[in-house]
Amino acid sequence: MTDKLIIFDTSLRDGEQSPGASMTREEKVRIARQLERMRVDVIEAGFPAASNGDFESVKAVADAIKDSTVCGLARALENDIKRAGEALKGANSSRIHTFIATSPIHMEKKLRMTPDQVVEQAVKAVKWARQYTDNVEFSPEDAGRSDVDFLCRVLDAVIKAGATTLNIPDTVGYNLPHQFGALIRQLRERIPNSDKVIFSVHCHNDLGLAVANSLSAVLNGARQVECTVNGLGERAGNASLEEVVMAVKTRRDIFSCDTRIDTTQIVPSSKLVSTITGYPVQPNKAVVGANAFAHESGIHQDGVLKHRETYEIMRAEDVGWSANKLSLGKLSGRNAFRSRLQELDIVLENEDALNAAFTRFKELADRKREIFDEDLQALVSEVEVAMVSEHYRLLSMRAHSETGILPKASVRLNVGGKEREAEMQGGGPVDATFKAIEQIVHSGTELQLYSVNNITSGTDAQGEVTVRLSKGGRIVNGQGADTDIVVASAKAYLNALNKLHAGAERAHPQV
Repeated sequence: MTDKLIIFDTSLRDGEQSPGASMTREEKVRIARQLERMRVDVIEAGFPAASNGDFESVKAVADAIKDSTVCGLARALENDIKRAGEALKGANSSRIHTFIATSPIHMEKKLRMTPDQVVEQAVKAVKWARQYTDNVEFSPEDAGRSDVDFLCRVLDAVIKAGATTLNIPDTVGYNLPHQFGALIRQLRERIPNSDKVIFSVHCHNDLGLAVANSLSAVLNGARQVECTVNGLGERAGNASLEEVVMAVKTRRDIFSCDTRIDTTQIVPSSKLVSTITGYPVQPNKAVVGANAFAHESGIHQDGVLKHRETYEIMRAEDVGWSANKLSLGKLSGRNAFRSRLQELDIVLENEDALNAAFTRFKELADRKREIFDEDLQALVSEVEVAMVSEHYRLLSMRAHSETGILPKASVRLNVGGKEREAEMQGGGPVDATFKAIEQIVHSGTELQLYSVNNITSGTDAQGEVTVRLSKGGRIVNGQGADTDIVVASAKAYLNALNKLHAGAERAHPQV
């Protein structure tokens, strides 16, 4: 029998600390539901004490998720832990994850605490957390640069206090695989009652070694890996969930453990996280990149055609890549449309959302000859976004671009129930469109990112646009999709403005 490797996803917490990746409550719930479909064991939903918005987000995820354990992060402070416990009340299965730094540089320069004080505070934190749940995780922050003797002392103390999972973070991505694996082995050997807890790892990718360090830890007895979809996270990111899962699955000759992850949900999860956060997946990204299963070399193509395993160690279908097309058209009925949504594991909140999605599907079918599953995913995302709040709504627009003439755009919006219109010139049709919108709304925002990705192939493909705006410490992402890239850009810009207007975004955790 193989051991179970617990997959702890922190895309909603640590992943959100990527600059500009802050998510709304509704977006967090959408991602959490997809993680649940993927059968992630533990979903770290956020940091409840960070803000009221984050508290409400963790609470919403805890209330919505039934199968996975929902976790809240808390510093080793009584109020932090209390907030986490309150946010997690509605969860079927909850965990509190508390932490305090243990490296000499962190204790001296950041905490300004002695080692004895750190041990005392760690023990208090675990005992506070046990008042809310018997599933308590403790992390010695910056463990990768901590003294091993002191780590053993702290971890022994928190086990006695009631911690059930010990997470060893390489907080700054400093370790090399052989060092980190040896650290895990040494801790397991030296700490009394180490067999009574699960050892976990949380690795950062500053040297590009997060996955390698995580796997080295697993080979040395760790049975939980903390990771994120697409390797999302602050600085260079975290260990990539899809890479860890598929490495363990593919190399069963090496690993004496396995996950319960439904790997066919990996690519849908990747696309959803990318769309919501505005962080595109690089084409050559392992497992989920567009080129991950592409073969350009003639020698490779010949080999794959003769026998797939000559150049492929995984099947594209096993991780959720699919060439399936939505065999529906403008004459298709609502039941056929609903059936295809179910096949794709797309869940809409209510009948109104289904009706809105069906209407947009019909509109898209009039403009696009072939509709792919990816088009449907984008269409549903757009409907869910629109149903949250539309203080600003695009009624119509016209853009003109001609060689030798300055491009211009006119835009007509519904703003809080009143129609307004403006026309502006710009460096291009998108620039002119954004200036026309600003002429109406005077938002005072700063454009931080404008990104375009094609959803499918072909000249009639939908373009998916991400716009990132900042204002007064808030950072929001807006998304829009359309076969006309200028229209998609306007939709994305207005989506971001609607989020700002609704106050749905919290201040970024790094601000």
